[in-house]
Order: sequence, then C-alpha cells, then structure tokens
Amino acid sequence: MRALLVVNPAATTTSARTRDVLIHALASEMKLDAVTTEYRGHARDLGRQAADSADVDLVVALGGDGTVNEVVNGLLHAGPAPERLPGLAVVPGGSTNVFARALGLPNDAVEATGALLDALREGRERTVGLGLTSGTPGTPDEGVPGRWFTFNAGLGFDAGVVGRVEQQRERGKKSTHPLYVRQVVRQLFGEPNRRHGLITLERDGEEPVSDLVVSIASNTSPWTFLGNRPIYASPKASFDTGLDVFGLTRLSAGAVARYGTQLLTSSPERGPHGKHAVSLHDQTRFTLHSKAPLPLQMDGDHLGLRTSVTFTGVRRALRVIV
Repeated sequence: MRALLVVNPAATTTSARTRDVLIHALASEMKLDAVTTEYRGHARDLGRQAADSADVDLVVALGGDGTVNEVVNGLLHAGPAPERLPGLAVVPGGSTNVFARALGLPNDAVEATGALLDALREGRERTVGLGLTSGTPGTPDEGVPGRWFTFNAGLGFDAGVVGRVEQQRERGKKSTHPLYVRQVVRQLFGEPNRRHGLITLERDGEEPVSDLVVSIASNTSPWTFLGNRPIYASPKASFDTGLDVFGLTRLSAGAVARYGTQLLTSSPERGPHGKHAVSLHDQTRFTLHSKAPLPLQMDGDHLGLRTSVTFTGVRRALRVIV
C-alpha cells in the first residue's frame, strides 16, 4: 500500500517528537510519503493531488478537524467516488477531534495510530456520508463554491463563536476548551438578535422554519465534545443518514440557561427540546436564508459571512479506515 501522510505541524496536541514517532510507525507498515503543510489550504491541495494520482491508496491526516476537512475537500474536489478514490485515515492531533472520535477512534494520537494499523491489517473500513454546502441560486451567494463538511456546519451564533476563537488564536492563544467557553459567553452578550433570529430554514414541500438564532447542521453525533464530555445537539445524526438540524429561536437568559443545561446533560437518547428548540432528522436538502449577512462555520473553521447557504446530505461519500 502506498500512502500520503498530511502532517499539520501546528496540531495542538502533538509535538514534533511525537509526530516523528508516528511517521516511523506508519512507514514500517506501508510505503509512506509524509508532507508537512505550509499554508492554509495546503492539505486540500495535497488531497486533490492524491485524488488525481493513480498511485496513492490511502491519505492519512495527522492534525485536527480543520486539517481533516481540507484533506476531504481535496479528495472530493471532483465529487464522491468511494470505489475509485483513496481511502482516508485520521490521526487526531487537534484540541477536539470531533470527526475522529465520532468514528470511534481514540483521542490520543499514539493510540489512534495503533488502532489505524490494526484496521489496515484486518481490512476494516466503512463508507460514510458527508454534508455539502453550496451557494443558493438566485441569491447574492450563488457563486460561492461548494464545500464538504465531515461532522457539522452552522450559520449564525455558533459560527460567531468559532470566529472569536480564531481571532484569539491569531493573537497567540492556544485552542482550548476554556477558550471556547469564554467566547461562547462573549458571543451571547454581543448577539444583537438574541430574542428574534434572522434565519429561515426552507425545504421543498414543507413549511419554512423562521426566526432562528442558532442553526446547526450535523452529519454525526456527538455534535462536539467539552473535554471528555460528548455533547448531543442532534442525537439521531449519523454517518449513515442525511443531515440533522438543531435550531433555537431564542437566546434570552432563560433560554440560554434551559438549553445550555440540556446540552450539557444531553445523551444519545435525548437532546435539547422545548418551545424554542427545532430538531429535524435525516434531511437530504434544505436552505438557510438570513435577513443580514451572518458568519458560517464548517467543521470548526470560520468561512466568512453568508446570507444564504444550501445544505445537501450525501450518503456514501467517502471511504474511511476504522
């Protein structure tokens, strides 16, 4: 087997020495080309090259969810073709690693490498569904290129939090869970539309869902992790179905206390629920429209402001080694 290892040198939870050990362990089992990313988007470019090559059987992403997202978008630049394209393997190196953990991989990079090698020896793999966003025809954002996401995407509040975290990281702060919690609080106090959201969700043949402040599309569950605690915004979301949607129409003090507590105590059987909560399961296609430009995030990366985004759940899009 010939594999390409995409290494993010800025991965939060791995050192240069640890990465060297992992590279040697992988190279002992396969013909390995290891490339260190040098700029934002480099992992996407490397994934694209692997997809267009006839020699690469597997791409291994060593980094956080952002690195994985870039690799996936490179691999699927011409669309999904699980039987033809290289498979994907993940060695978690970020602060949260939602995609890897949702696949059942250990959150420790060394243990995950061992699990990956066992999976390769035993031929274990699965084909998972992914989410795809695109510009909506007839709107100012119709020319925005499509982009894949592996576990979630959000328009509005949660994307604002991601944007705040990225600003702090640019100032030299490490991406930690306490940092995220602080930015959630700041986003709450800075949210001008807490009581009356700007977002409307539209689906063919269904009544629109309006006044959303929070709108999150999930491709799997858990939605995220707070340390070692899984958070289930959409407990039924799965790599084997379409997309699930979790929304809130109010973020008043009472609503924040109620739904924040429900998120922290959520489980695979029960997520947030109540008068101001919206839950949709196994959606193939829907569009989020906003009355004003709002931030968009995908797999924890802030992608700028959008007024309209169309979401598609694509089943059996990518082959992963687990």
